[in-house]
Amino acid sequence: VSGEEHQFEFVGAGTVLLQSTEALMEEAATGVEACRRGLDVLDDHRMTLGASELRAHATAQGAELAALAQEVSLAHGSPRRLLRWSERWRATVLSAPPTRPPADPALLSGLTAYREIAARAEEARMEGRPVPALEREQRRLEREIRSRTHHIRGSAPHEGDRFEVARLLDRLGEARLVELAVVDGRVHVLLCGQGRVRRFTGGPLAEAVTEAEHVQAGLRRLAHPGAEARLPLVEAAGLRLQELLLGAAAAQLGSGPVVIVPPGALHRVPWALLPALRERVLSVSPSAGSWLRARETEPPPGGRHVLVRGPGLATGGAEVPELAARYGTATVLEGDDAQVPRVLEHLAGAALAHLAAHGTFRADSPLFSALRMADGPLIVHDFERLARSPYRIILSSCDTARLASVGADELLGLVTALLPLGTAGVVASSAPVNDAAVVPLMLALHKGLDAGLSLAEALRDARTTLPGDPVHQATGWAFAAFGAA
Repeated sequence: VSGEEHQFEFVGAGTVLLQSTEALMEEAATGVEACRRGLDVLDDHRMTLGASELRAHATAQGAELAALAQEVSLAHGSPRRLLRWSERWRATVLSAPPTRPPADPALLSGLTAYREIAARAEEARMEGRPVPALEREQRRLEREIRSRTHHIRGSAPHEGDRFEVARLLDRLGEARLVELAVVDGRVHVLLCGQGRVRRFTGGPLAEAVTEAEHVQAGLRRLAHPGAEARLPLVEAAGLRLQELLLGAAAAQLGSGPVVIVPPGALHRVPWALLPALRERVLSVSPSAGSWLRARETEPPPGGRHVLVRGPGLATGGAEVPELAARYGTATVLEGDDAQVPRVLEHLAGAALAHLAAHGTFRADSPLFSALRMADGPLIVHDFERLARSPYRIILSSCDTARLASVGADELLGLVTALLPLGTAGVVASSAPVNDAAVVPLMLALHKGLDAGLSLAEALRDARTTLPGDPVHQATGWAFAAFGAA
């Protein structure tokens, strides 16, 4: 590791003739210990970086160490050991919030200018006017914002929360957690629950990724009426995904809630489509450690509810007035009130926030993924300035759960920006959805929350209330509950 007085030498298999099983195990233990020390050094470096984007990209330096430890654990260790090493270098960005800059007038001014230019560019596109000059200015402002956030220093190196298998098993109760570990291109299913960790073998990761892309294409088609013939194909693809990703573990999930922890390459799988998961209380988490942190996050005092309605939705955010009537005392931000500064002010520390706003995912720069507000985009950089994000947040529009996989196994996007900031649960969509079909799903979801259900429980029940046509089914499958609230 550059700049540190550590040196690691890994001897390739076959270059040393090992005389006994004991010698083989000793060599494996030595290699794993070297991996641990190397990742500890990288952790110290990573935490000196203030920006979540830099922390995520920095994990690429440890990808080979983490993969080697996984390979040794698979060959010579127990399922618990493979679980620990699969967690060691996964979703590390979520272990601590990004460092918030001091009140930086230049950064705040840059964010305001970016929002204004982006709004003007969007208006020009809708009116058919040329936008190259506006796009150039938008890119310039993006570079400026990125540069300022990248220069923020992180906190001093610290240990942080170390993942403990026993703690996970204790907190699961009757639930099952399924962590998918990828070793040498193949999926291995680690089924956690009832006080133990069991390993099952899945299929090749590349095949699963291809199948997930087919499913996403099918869901995009089903979001529009007239694509009914695609439904059997999408359901068949869901069954193939189950065989590739769960294997024999699908029959061992018990009857309680299920938490899925996928690798970054599989973050867009619509898990509720898989037959074994379709009628379950189901949640998704970037890592088992982040699920534990969400599980142990306390809701804020006061129980404030915030409802936000952005512009340009096909339904006009039709669920928001009904939700306002349901909650009575909720803060409703719409029209000119739904401007980014005011929205952020009310989101901070809320118990529940519902944002009905167009989502835009930026694969090229995920921290500029946005929700469209009255004065322009509310981007991930804005969310990261919150002292505490809402305990529960519902994002009711398209693509709000899309994430970019970077570094070793990190995910950047709207959902992962919220989880380290005090949000214990998010409901969002990983695919384009039909705006009209979203309204009854959201109303049913909030009915469940009002009755005291968790996000995952309420979403499961809400899917059962939808009409049986393909558009509504696809809408239900596209949404997932993230975290543990």
